[in-house]
Amino acid sequence: MNRIQLKAFGKLNLGLDITGKRPDGYHELRMVMQTVKLYDTVMIEAVDGPVTGPDGIYLKVDKEGLPGDETNIVYRAIKLMKDKYGIRSNIYSELTKHIPMAAGMAGGSADAASALMCMNYLFKLGLSKEELCECGLKLGADVPFCIMRGTMLCEGIGEVMTPLRTPPYCHILIAKPGVGASTAAVYREYDALSDPYHPDIDALVKALGENDLDAVAKACGNTLEDVTAKHIPEIKTIEHIMYEGNALLSMMTGSGPAVFGLFKDREDARRVYKKLRRGGPEMGRVEVYLTEWQKQRVSGRLNGRK
Repeated sequence: MNRIQLKAFGKLNLGLDITGKRPDGYHELRMVMQTVKLYDTVMIEAVDGPVTGPDGIYLKVDKEGLPGDETNIVYRAIKLMKDKYGIRSNIYSELTKHIPMAAGMAGGSADAASALMCMNYLFKLGLSKEELCECGLKLGADVPFCIMRGTMLCEGIGEVMTPLRTPPYCHILIAKPGVGASTAAVYREYDALSDPYHPDIDALVKALGENDLDAVAKACGNTLEDVTAKHIPEIKTIEHIMYEGNALLSMMTGSGPAVFGLFKDREDARRVYKKLRRGGPEMGRVEVYLTEWQKQRVSGRLNGRK
């Protein structure tokens, strides 16, 4: 085998709270993260001959404006593994995008996670998920979660993960306005707030443990939403449409601007899907997806903290 292809699953934040800021500038977080069945694909192939590109790496991308050079996190993930483990083979790789970009769904982090796993399998490195997470943390705070997947309470900068019960089955609608949000700018503006909203992450963890979808929906919250929505009013417009369509919950994920809604009834979700696909003067063009939870069975507490 000289090539391997893996799915890179996007994530939603069911809960996102900021508890402090570290001296190095990173924020201390408490989040409940959840992977969904909306994914990119990453293919990596070891080639005998030369490739067009530095570092013995060629990355083909399928989206206009998406770089295929060392500024792409997939490229950096491949180079990290080549350098760290002395891999001499040249690499040809392909990245196929489906997760909306600059949306708060960790698409880039998911791609990097899958690239690390591809390299591990392809070159038979025998690395555990915990070892892969250590590599992933060098690329971004969300990469370890995207390696572990499933439902996690993520603390620290996101690297300390405790597995949680997957939420009860429901229909998930994701809508991303036709604008992006700068994560760095959102966090800077958040830091200037005097009295930010803080969701009850403990209540969310409890609701998940009790397998109560209504309680989960009630406890979800994102401390960054008000900051992002102030500049992207389409977020609130989309949420309003989802609630009008009988969503149990509608809220922003990550630093935004993607919004997700939870629906008990599939037909309700499909009706709202069609309405959002049509767009309109108050929200412009919207990327819309219907999906489900993506599960991952793991146990214990990860990355060494007790």
